[in-house]
Amino acid sequence: MDSTPESHGRTTRPAAVRGGHRAKSRTRRIMIGGGALAAAAAATVAVTVASASQPSGSTPGADHAVFVQGNELGGNTIHVFARGDDGTLSASGTYATGGKGGDQVDAPTDSLASQGSLVYDDASGMLLAVNAGSGTVTSFRVEGSRLKDRHVVSAGGAFPASIAVHGRVAYVMNAGGRGSVQGFEISGEGLRPLAGSRRSLGLDNKDIPLFSSSPGQVAFTPDGGALVVTTKSANTVEVLPLKRSGLPAVAAPIVNKSAGAVPFAITFDATGRRMLVAEAAKSTVTTYKVRHDGTLKVLQKPLPNGQETLCWLERAGDHFYGGNTGNSTVTGYRMNRHGRLSLTNDVGIATPPSARSQGVIDLAVTRDERFVYVQNAVSGTVDGFRVKTDGQLTKVTTAGTGLSPFGESGMEGIVAV
Repeated sequence: MDSTPESHGRTTRPAAVRGGHRAKSRTRRIMIGGGALAAAAAATVAVTVASASQPSGSTPGADHAVFVQGNELGGNTIHVFARGDDGTLSASGTYATGGKGGDQVDAPTDSLASQGSLVYDDASGMLLAVNAGSGTVTSFRVEGSRLKDRHVVSAGGAFPASIAVHGRVAYVMNAGGRGSVQGFEISGEGLRPLAGSRRSLGLDNKDIPLFSSSPGQVAFTPDGGALVVTTKSANTVEVLPLKRSGLPAVAAPIVNKSAGAVPFAITFDATGRRMLVAEAAKSTVTTYKVRHDGTLKVLQKPLPNGQETLCWLERAGDHFYGGNTGNSTVTGYRMNRHGRLSLTNDVGIATPPSARSQGVIDLAVTRDERFVYVQNAVSGTVDGFRVKTDGQLTKVTTAGTGLSPFGESGMEGIVAV
């Protein structure tokens, strides 16, 4: 059936869940803790809904657009912004995912406490989104800035929070309960569970996890030979070697102790040979080599940026940008031809913060690497920046149409093409 662009208001969380939650949520600290309740995988649900009505003249795949996940508790939505050649954004539509957003316990400004909760796969032209509150994952086919052919499937665990794609395979990281990764085949009908792919992360969370004890991100190594997961309170970087089929080659992930405290986001350099991990406790970045056996070699010790609570990290060419939610700043890094990482300036700030840019969380880089877009959870806005040759950022836009500031939950997940 056809649907029109729609927005969803929040539903009020029961007092039993709210109690003692938001009273602590504004403290911008990493608190280590967790619960104990194993998650059971839900049955697969397939839903197909045609896209919201949009102007004609669409093109296959995503083009000049920014997608923002609203993560609303009453009904998760994807907010679409058309992107001009100068980087400016204009609201283009809002699409229901068919699932519910989620909010981890005591999350300060980032309800999903993860990177990669919204992912675009250029090969298939699909946008993939987690529905943490309903334990499902939604796929859309993208045409320009339009979303079509919605499909919803079970995530295979509680509180899905991150997605990674390589080739025809996607893996979803479930943050609730013991934590898990579940593989899927990407098909013309959305995602299909990959039999034999599920692996436990051995955590000790409730179905709705404490934000500091949940895993931070799942990512493929660029060659597709391994899957990498960060775990915050366990303080590990876990590697799951994969077969050519995308199935795990081992019974359980290889557990590596993190070089820096509270590992969160994962990215790779332009060569694909170096993995960078952002660590929230002291706002550091460690550079690793991922060995074939799943062990890690530290190539560069944790590099501090002088900011507060670095959680997100994305690459733009030989530059990298990190979101510091503790003081709402964005840090710039550069990597030289020898693989040495350094700050782009002495103060560790690539662009000065502003009153409309509070609660910096997730970031996205356009595929031409000319623009960086940053979610501001507290302000309920998205900032767009042009990347200068020296790595500094120049603001070109601030958008907020339809985006709600952080309250009982908040937006998290952003993609730029």
